[in-house]
Amino acid sequence: MKRRTFLQNAAALGAGVMASKFSFAESLNPFPTVRVAADKRHFSSKVIENAIAEFQKNVSNKELGWLFNNCFPNTLDTTVYDESTASKKLTYVITGDIDAMWLRDSSAQVWPYLQFMKKDRKLQDLILGLVNKQTQCINIDPYANAFYNDPTKKGEWFSDHTDMKPGIHERKWEIDSLCYPIRLAYHYWKETNDTTPFDDEWVKAQENTYKTFIEQQRKENVGPYVFSRTTSRGSDTLQVDGLGYPVNPVGLICSAFRPSDDCSIFMFLIPSNLFAVTSLRQSAEILRKVKNNTDLAGRMEALANEVEAAVNRYGIIDHPEHGRVYAYEVDGFGSYLMMDDANVPSLLALPYLGAVDVNDEVYQRTRKFILSEKNPFFFKGTAAEGIGGPHIGRDMIWPMAIIMRAFTSTDDNEIRSCIETLRKTHGDTGFMHESFHKDDPKKFTRHWFAWTNTLFGELLWKTYKEKPSLLK
Repeated sequence: MKRRTFLQNAAALGAGVMASKFSFAESLNPFPTVRVAADKRHFSSKVIENAIAEFQKNVSNKELGWLFNNCFPNTLDTTVYDESTASKKLTYVITGDIDAMWLRDSSAQVWPYLQFMKKDRKLQDLILGLVNKQTQCINIDPYANAFYNDPTKKGEWFSDHTDMKPGIHERKWEIDSLCYPIRLAYHYWKETNDTTPFDDEWVKAQENTYKTFIEQQRKENVGPYVFSRTTSRGSDTLQVDGLGYPVNPVGLICSAFRPSDDCSIFMFLIPSNLFAVTSLRQSAEILRKVKNNTDLAGRMEALANEVEAAVNRYGIIDHPEHGRVYAYEVDGFGSYLMMDDANVPSLLALPYLGAVDVNDEVYQRTRKFILSEKNPFFFKGTAAEGIGGPHIGRDMIWPMAIIMRAFTSTDDNEIRSCIETLRKTHGDTGFMHESFHKDDPKKFTRHWFAWTNTLFGELLWKTYKEKPSLLK
C-alpha cells in the first residue's frame, strides 16, 4: 500500500472529501461536526443512522458517541461507488485516501454492515455488488491485490517488473487477498440465504483461487509469479530473482507479501495460511451446497487439511519463555521469524477471522508473546501501548491492532482499556488512523483510512450490544 506521511495526509483533506481539521483548543464545541455533510455522502442507510442514534442516546460518554457517528459510517459516507449494470449489482470500494480497491480492505470495510442487511435491502445490494466486483477482479488476475474501476487505467506501479495489466493498481501476491472475498461472500450468504453471487463467474474465481494456492505451494516448481520494483525501500520488492527467499515445499502456501503490503522474509506467512484454511472450507461449503460442485469442493477441503497439518508441524515453535507458540513466518527448512504485525490477518487477529478458537492454548501463549516487549513491533509509550509493524516503522502504534486486542480479549478490563486508549488517541480529529506515535497521537499517518474507522465502529457496536457497562 502506498505510504503517506503526516503532512501528505493533511494535504489530502483539501479535496473536501472529509470535513476540515480542527483544534479542540480553538473550538467552543468539544465535539464539532467532522463527518461528511449528508448531501455529500456516497451512500446513506437508515438502519445505520438508527444504530448511531441508538448508540448516542444510550451511551453516556459523549466522546464515544461522537466517534461512533464519525467512524462507523465512514466507509459508506466516503468510499463506495455504485457501478451496477442492468443485469448485475457491482460496487467499487476505495480504501480511503488512495483511489484503488484492495480485495482485503474493501471486504473488511463493509464487514461490520453485514449484520444490518436484513433491515436494509439497498445495503444488502451494495455488499452483493462488492462480492460481484471482487469476483471480476480475481478473474482478471488472482495474483493482484488492488484494482481500479477503470479497466484501461495504468497507475503508478505499472512499471513494476511483473505481469502487470491495465486496471490493476498493484500486483503484490498476498494470500489474504483471495481469502477475504470468500469470507465476505460466505457470511453474506449465511446472513441472507441469497445465492445470487454464486454464478459461473464466481465458480471460476474459486478455481483461480485454488489454482493460485496450489502454484504457491511450490511443490513442482516456483510457479508463474515473479515481482520486483525499482525502489529504495527494500520491503516493497522481492529478493532472489523476484521470487523471495527459497522455501522447503512442505504443504504451506507462499505469500510473497504480508497484508501490510510489505514483502515477507520467510514466505510461509502463518496467520495467512491459517486464514486460508478457514476460507478454503467456507468456499467448499458454498460449492457443495449451492453449486453441487463436489469435485472442486473436495479439492478445496483436501488443500485446507494439508495446510492445517503443515501449520501444526512447521508453524508452531518452542519459545524459550512462552512455550509452544505460532511463528509469524517460516520457510519449512527450520528458520522462523518471531513477531506480529498490526495488519490483519495477524497472529493476534486469528480468532476474529474464525481461524482459531480464542481459548486455544497455542493461541493464548502466542497472544501473550505478541502483546509483550518480546515482540519487536510491540511499542509502549506515554500515550499508548500496542503493535505496529515495519510498514510505518519504529514507535508507531496501529489502532487496528488495539481494536483486535479488544476483539480477542476475554478480560473486561482489557477491553475497556483498549476502548479508552482509542478514545484518547484520535489526535483531535474524531477519526481513527493508520498509525500514531506512541508518545504523541497527533503525529499520525493517513487521516482518511476507512477500514480502521469502520472497524472501530464495529467494536463499539459489539461492546454496546454485549457489554454496555464497559462504555461508561
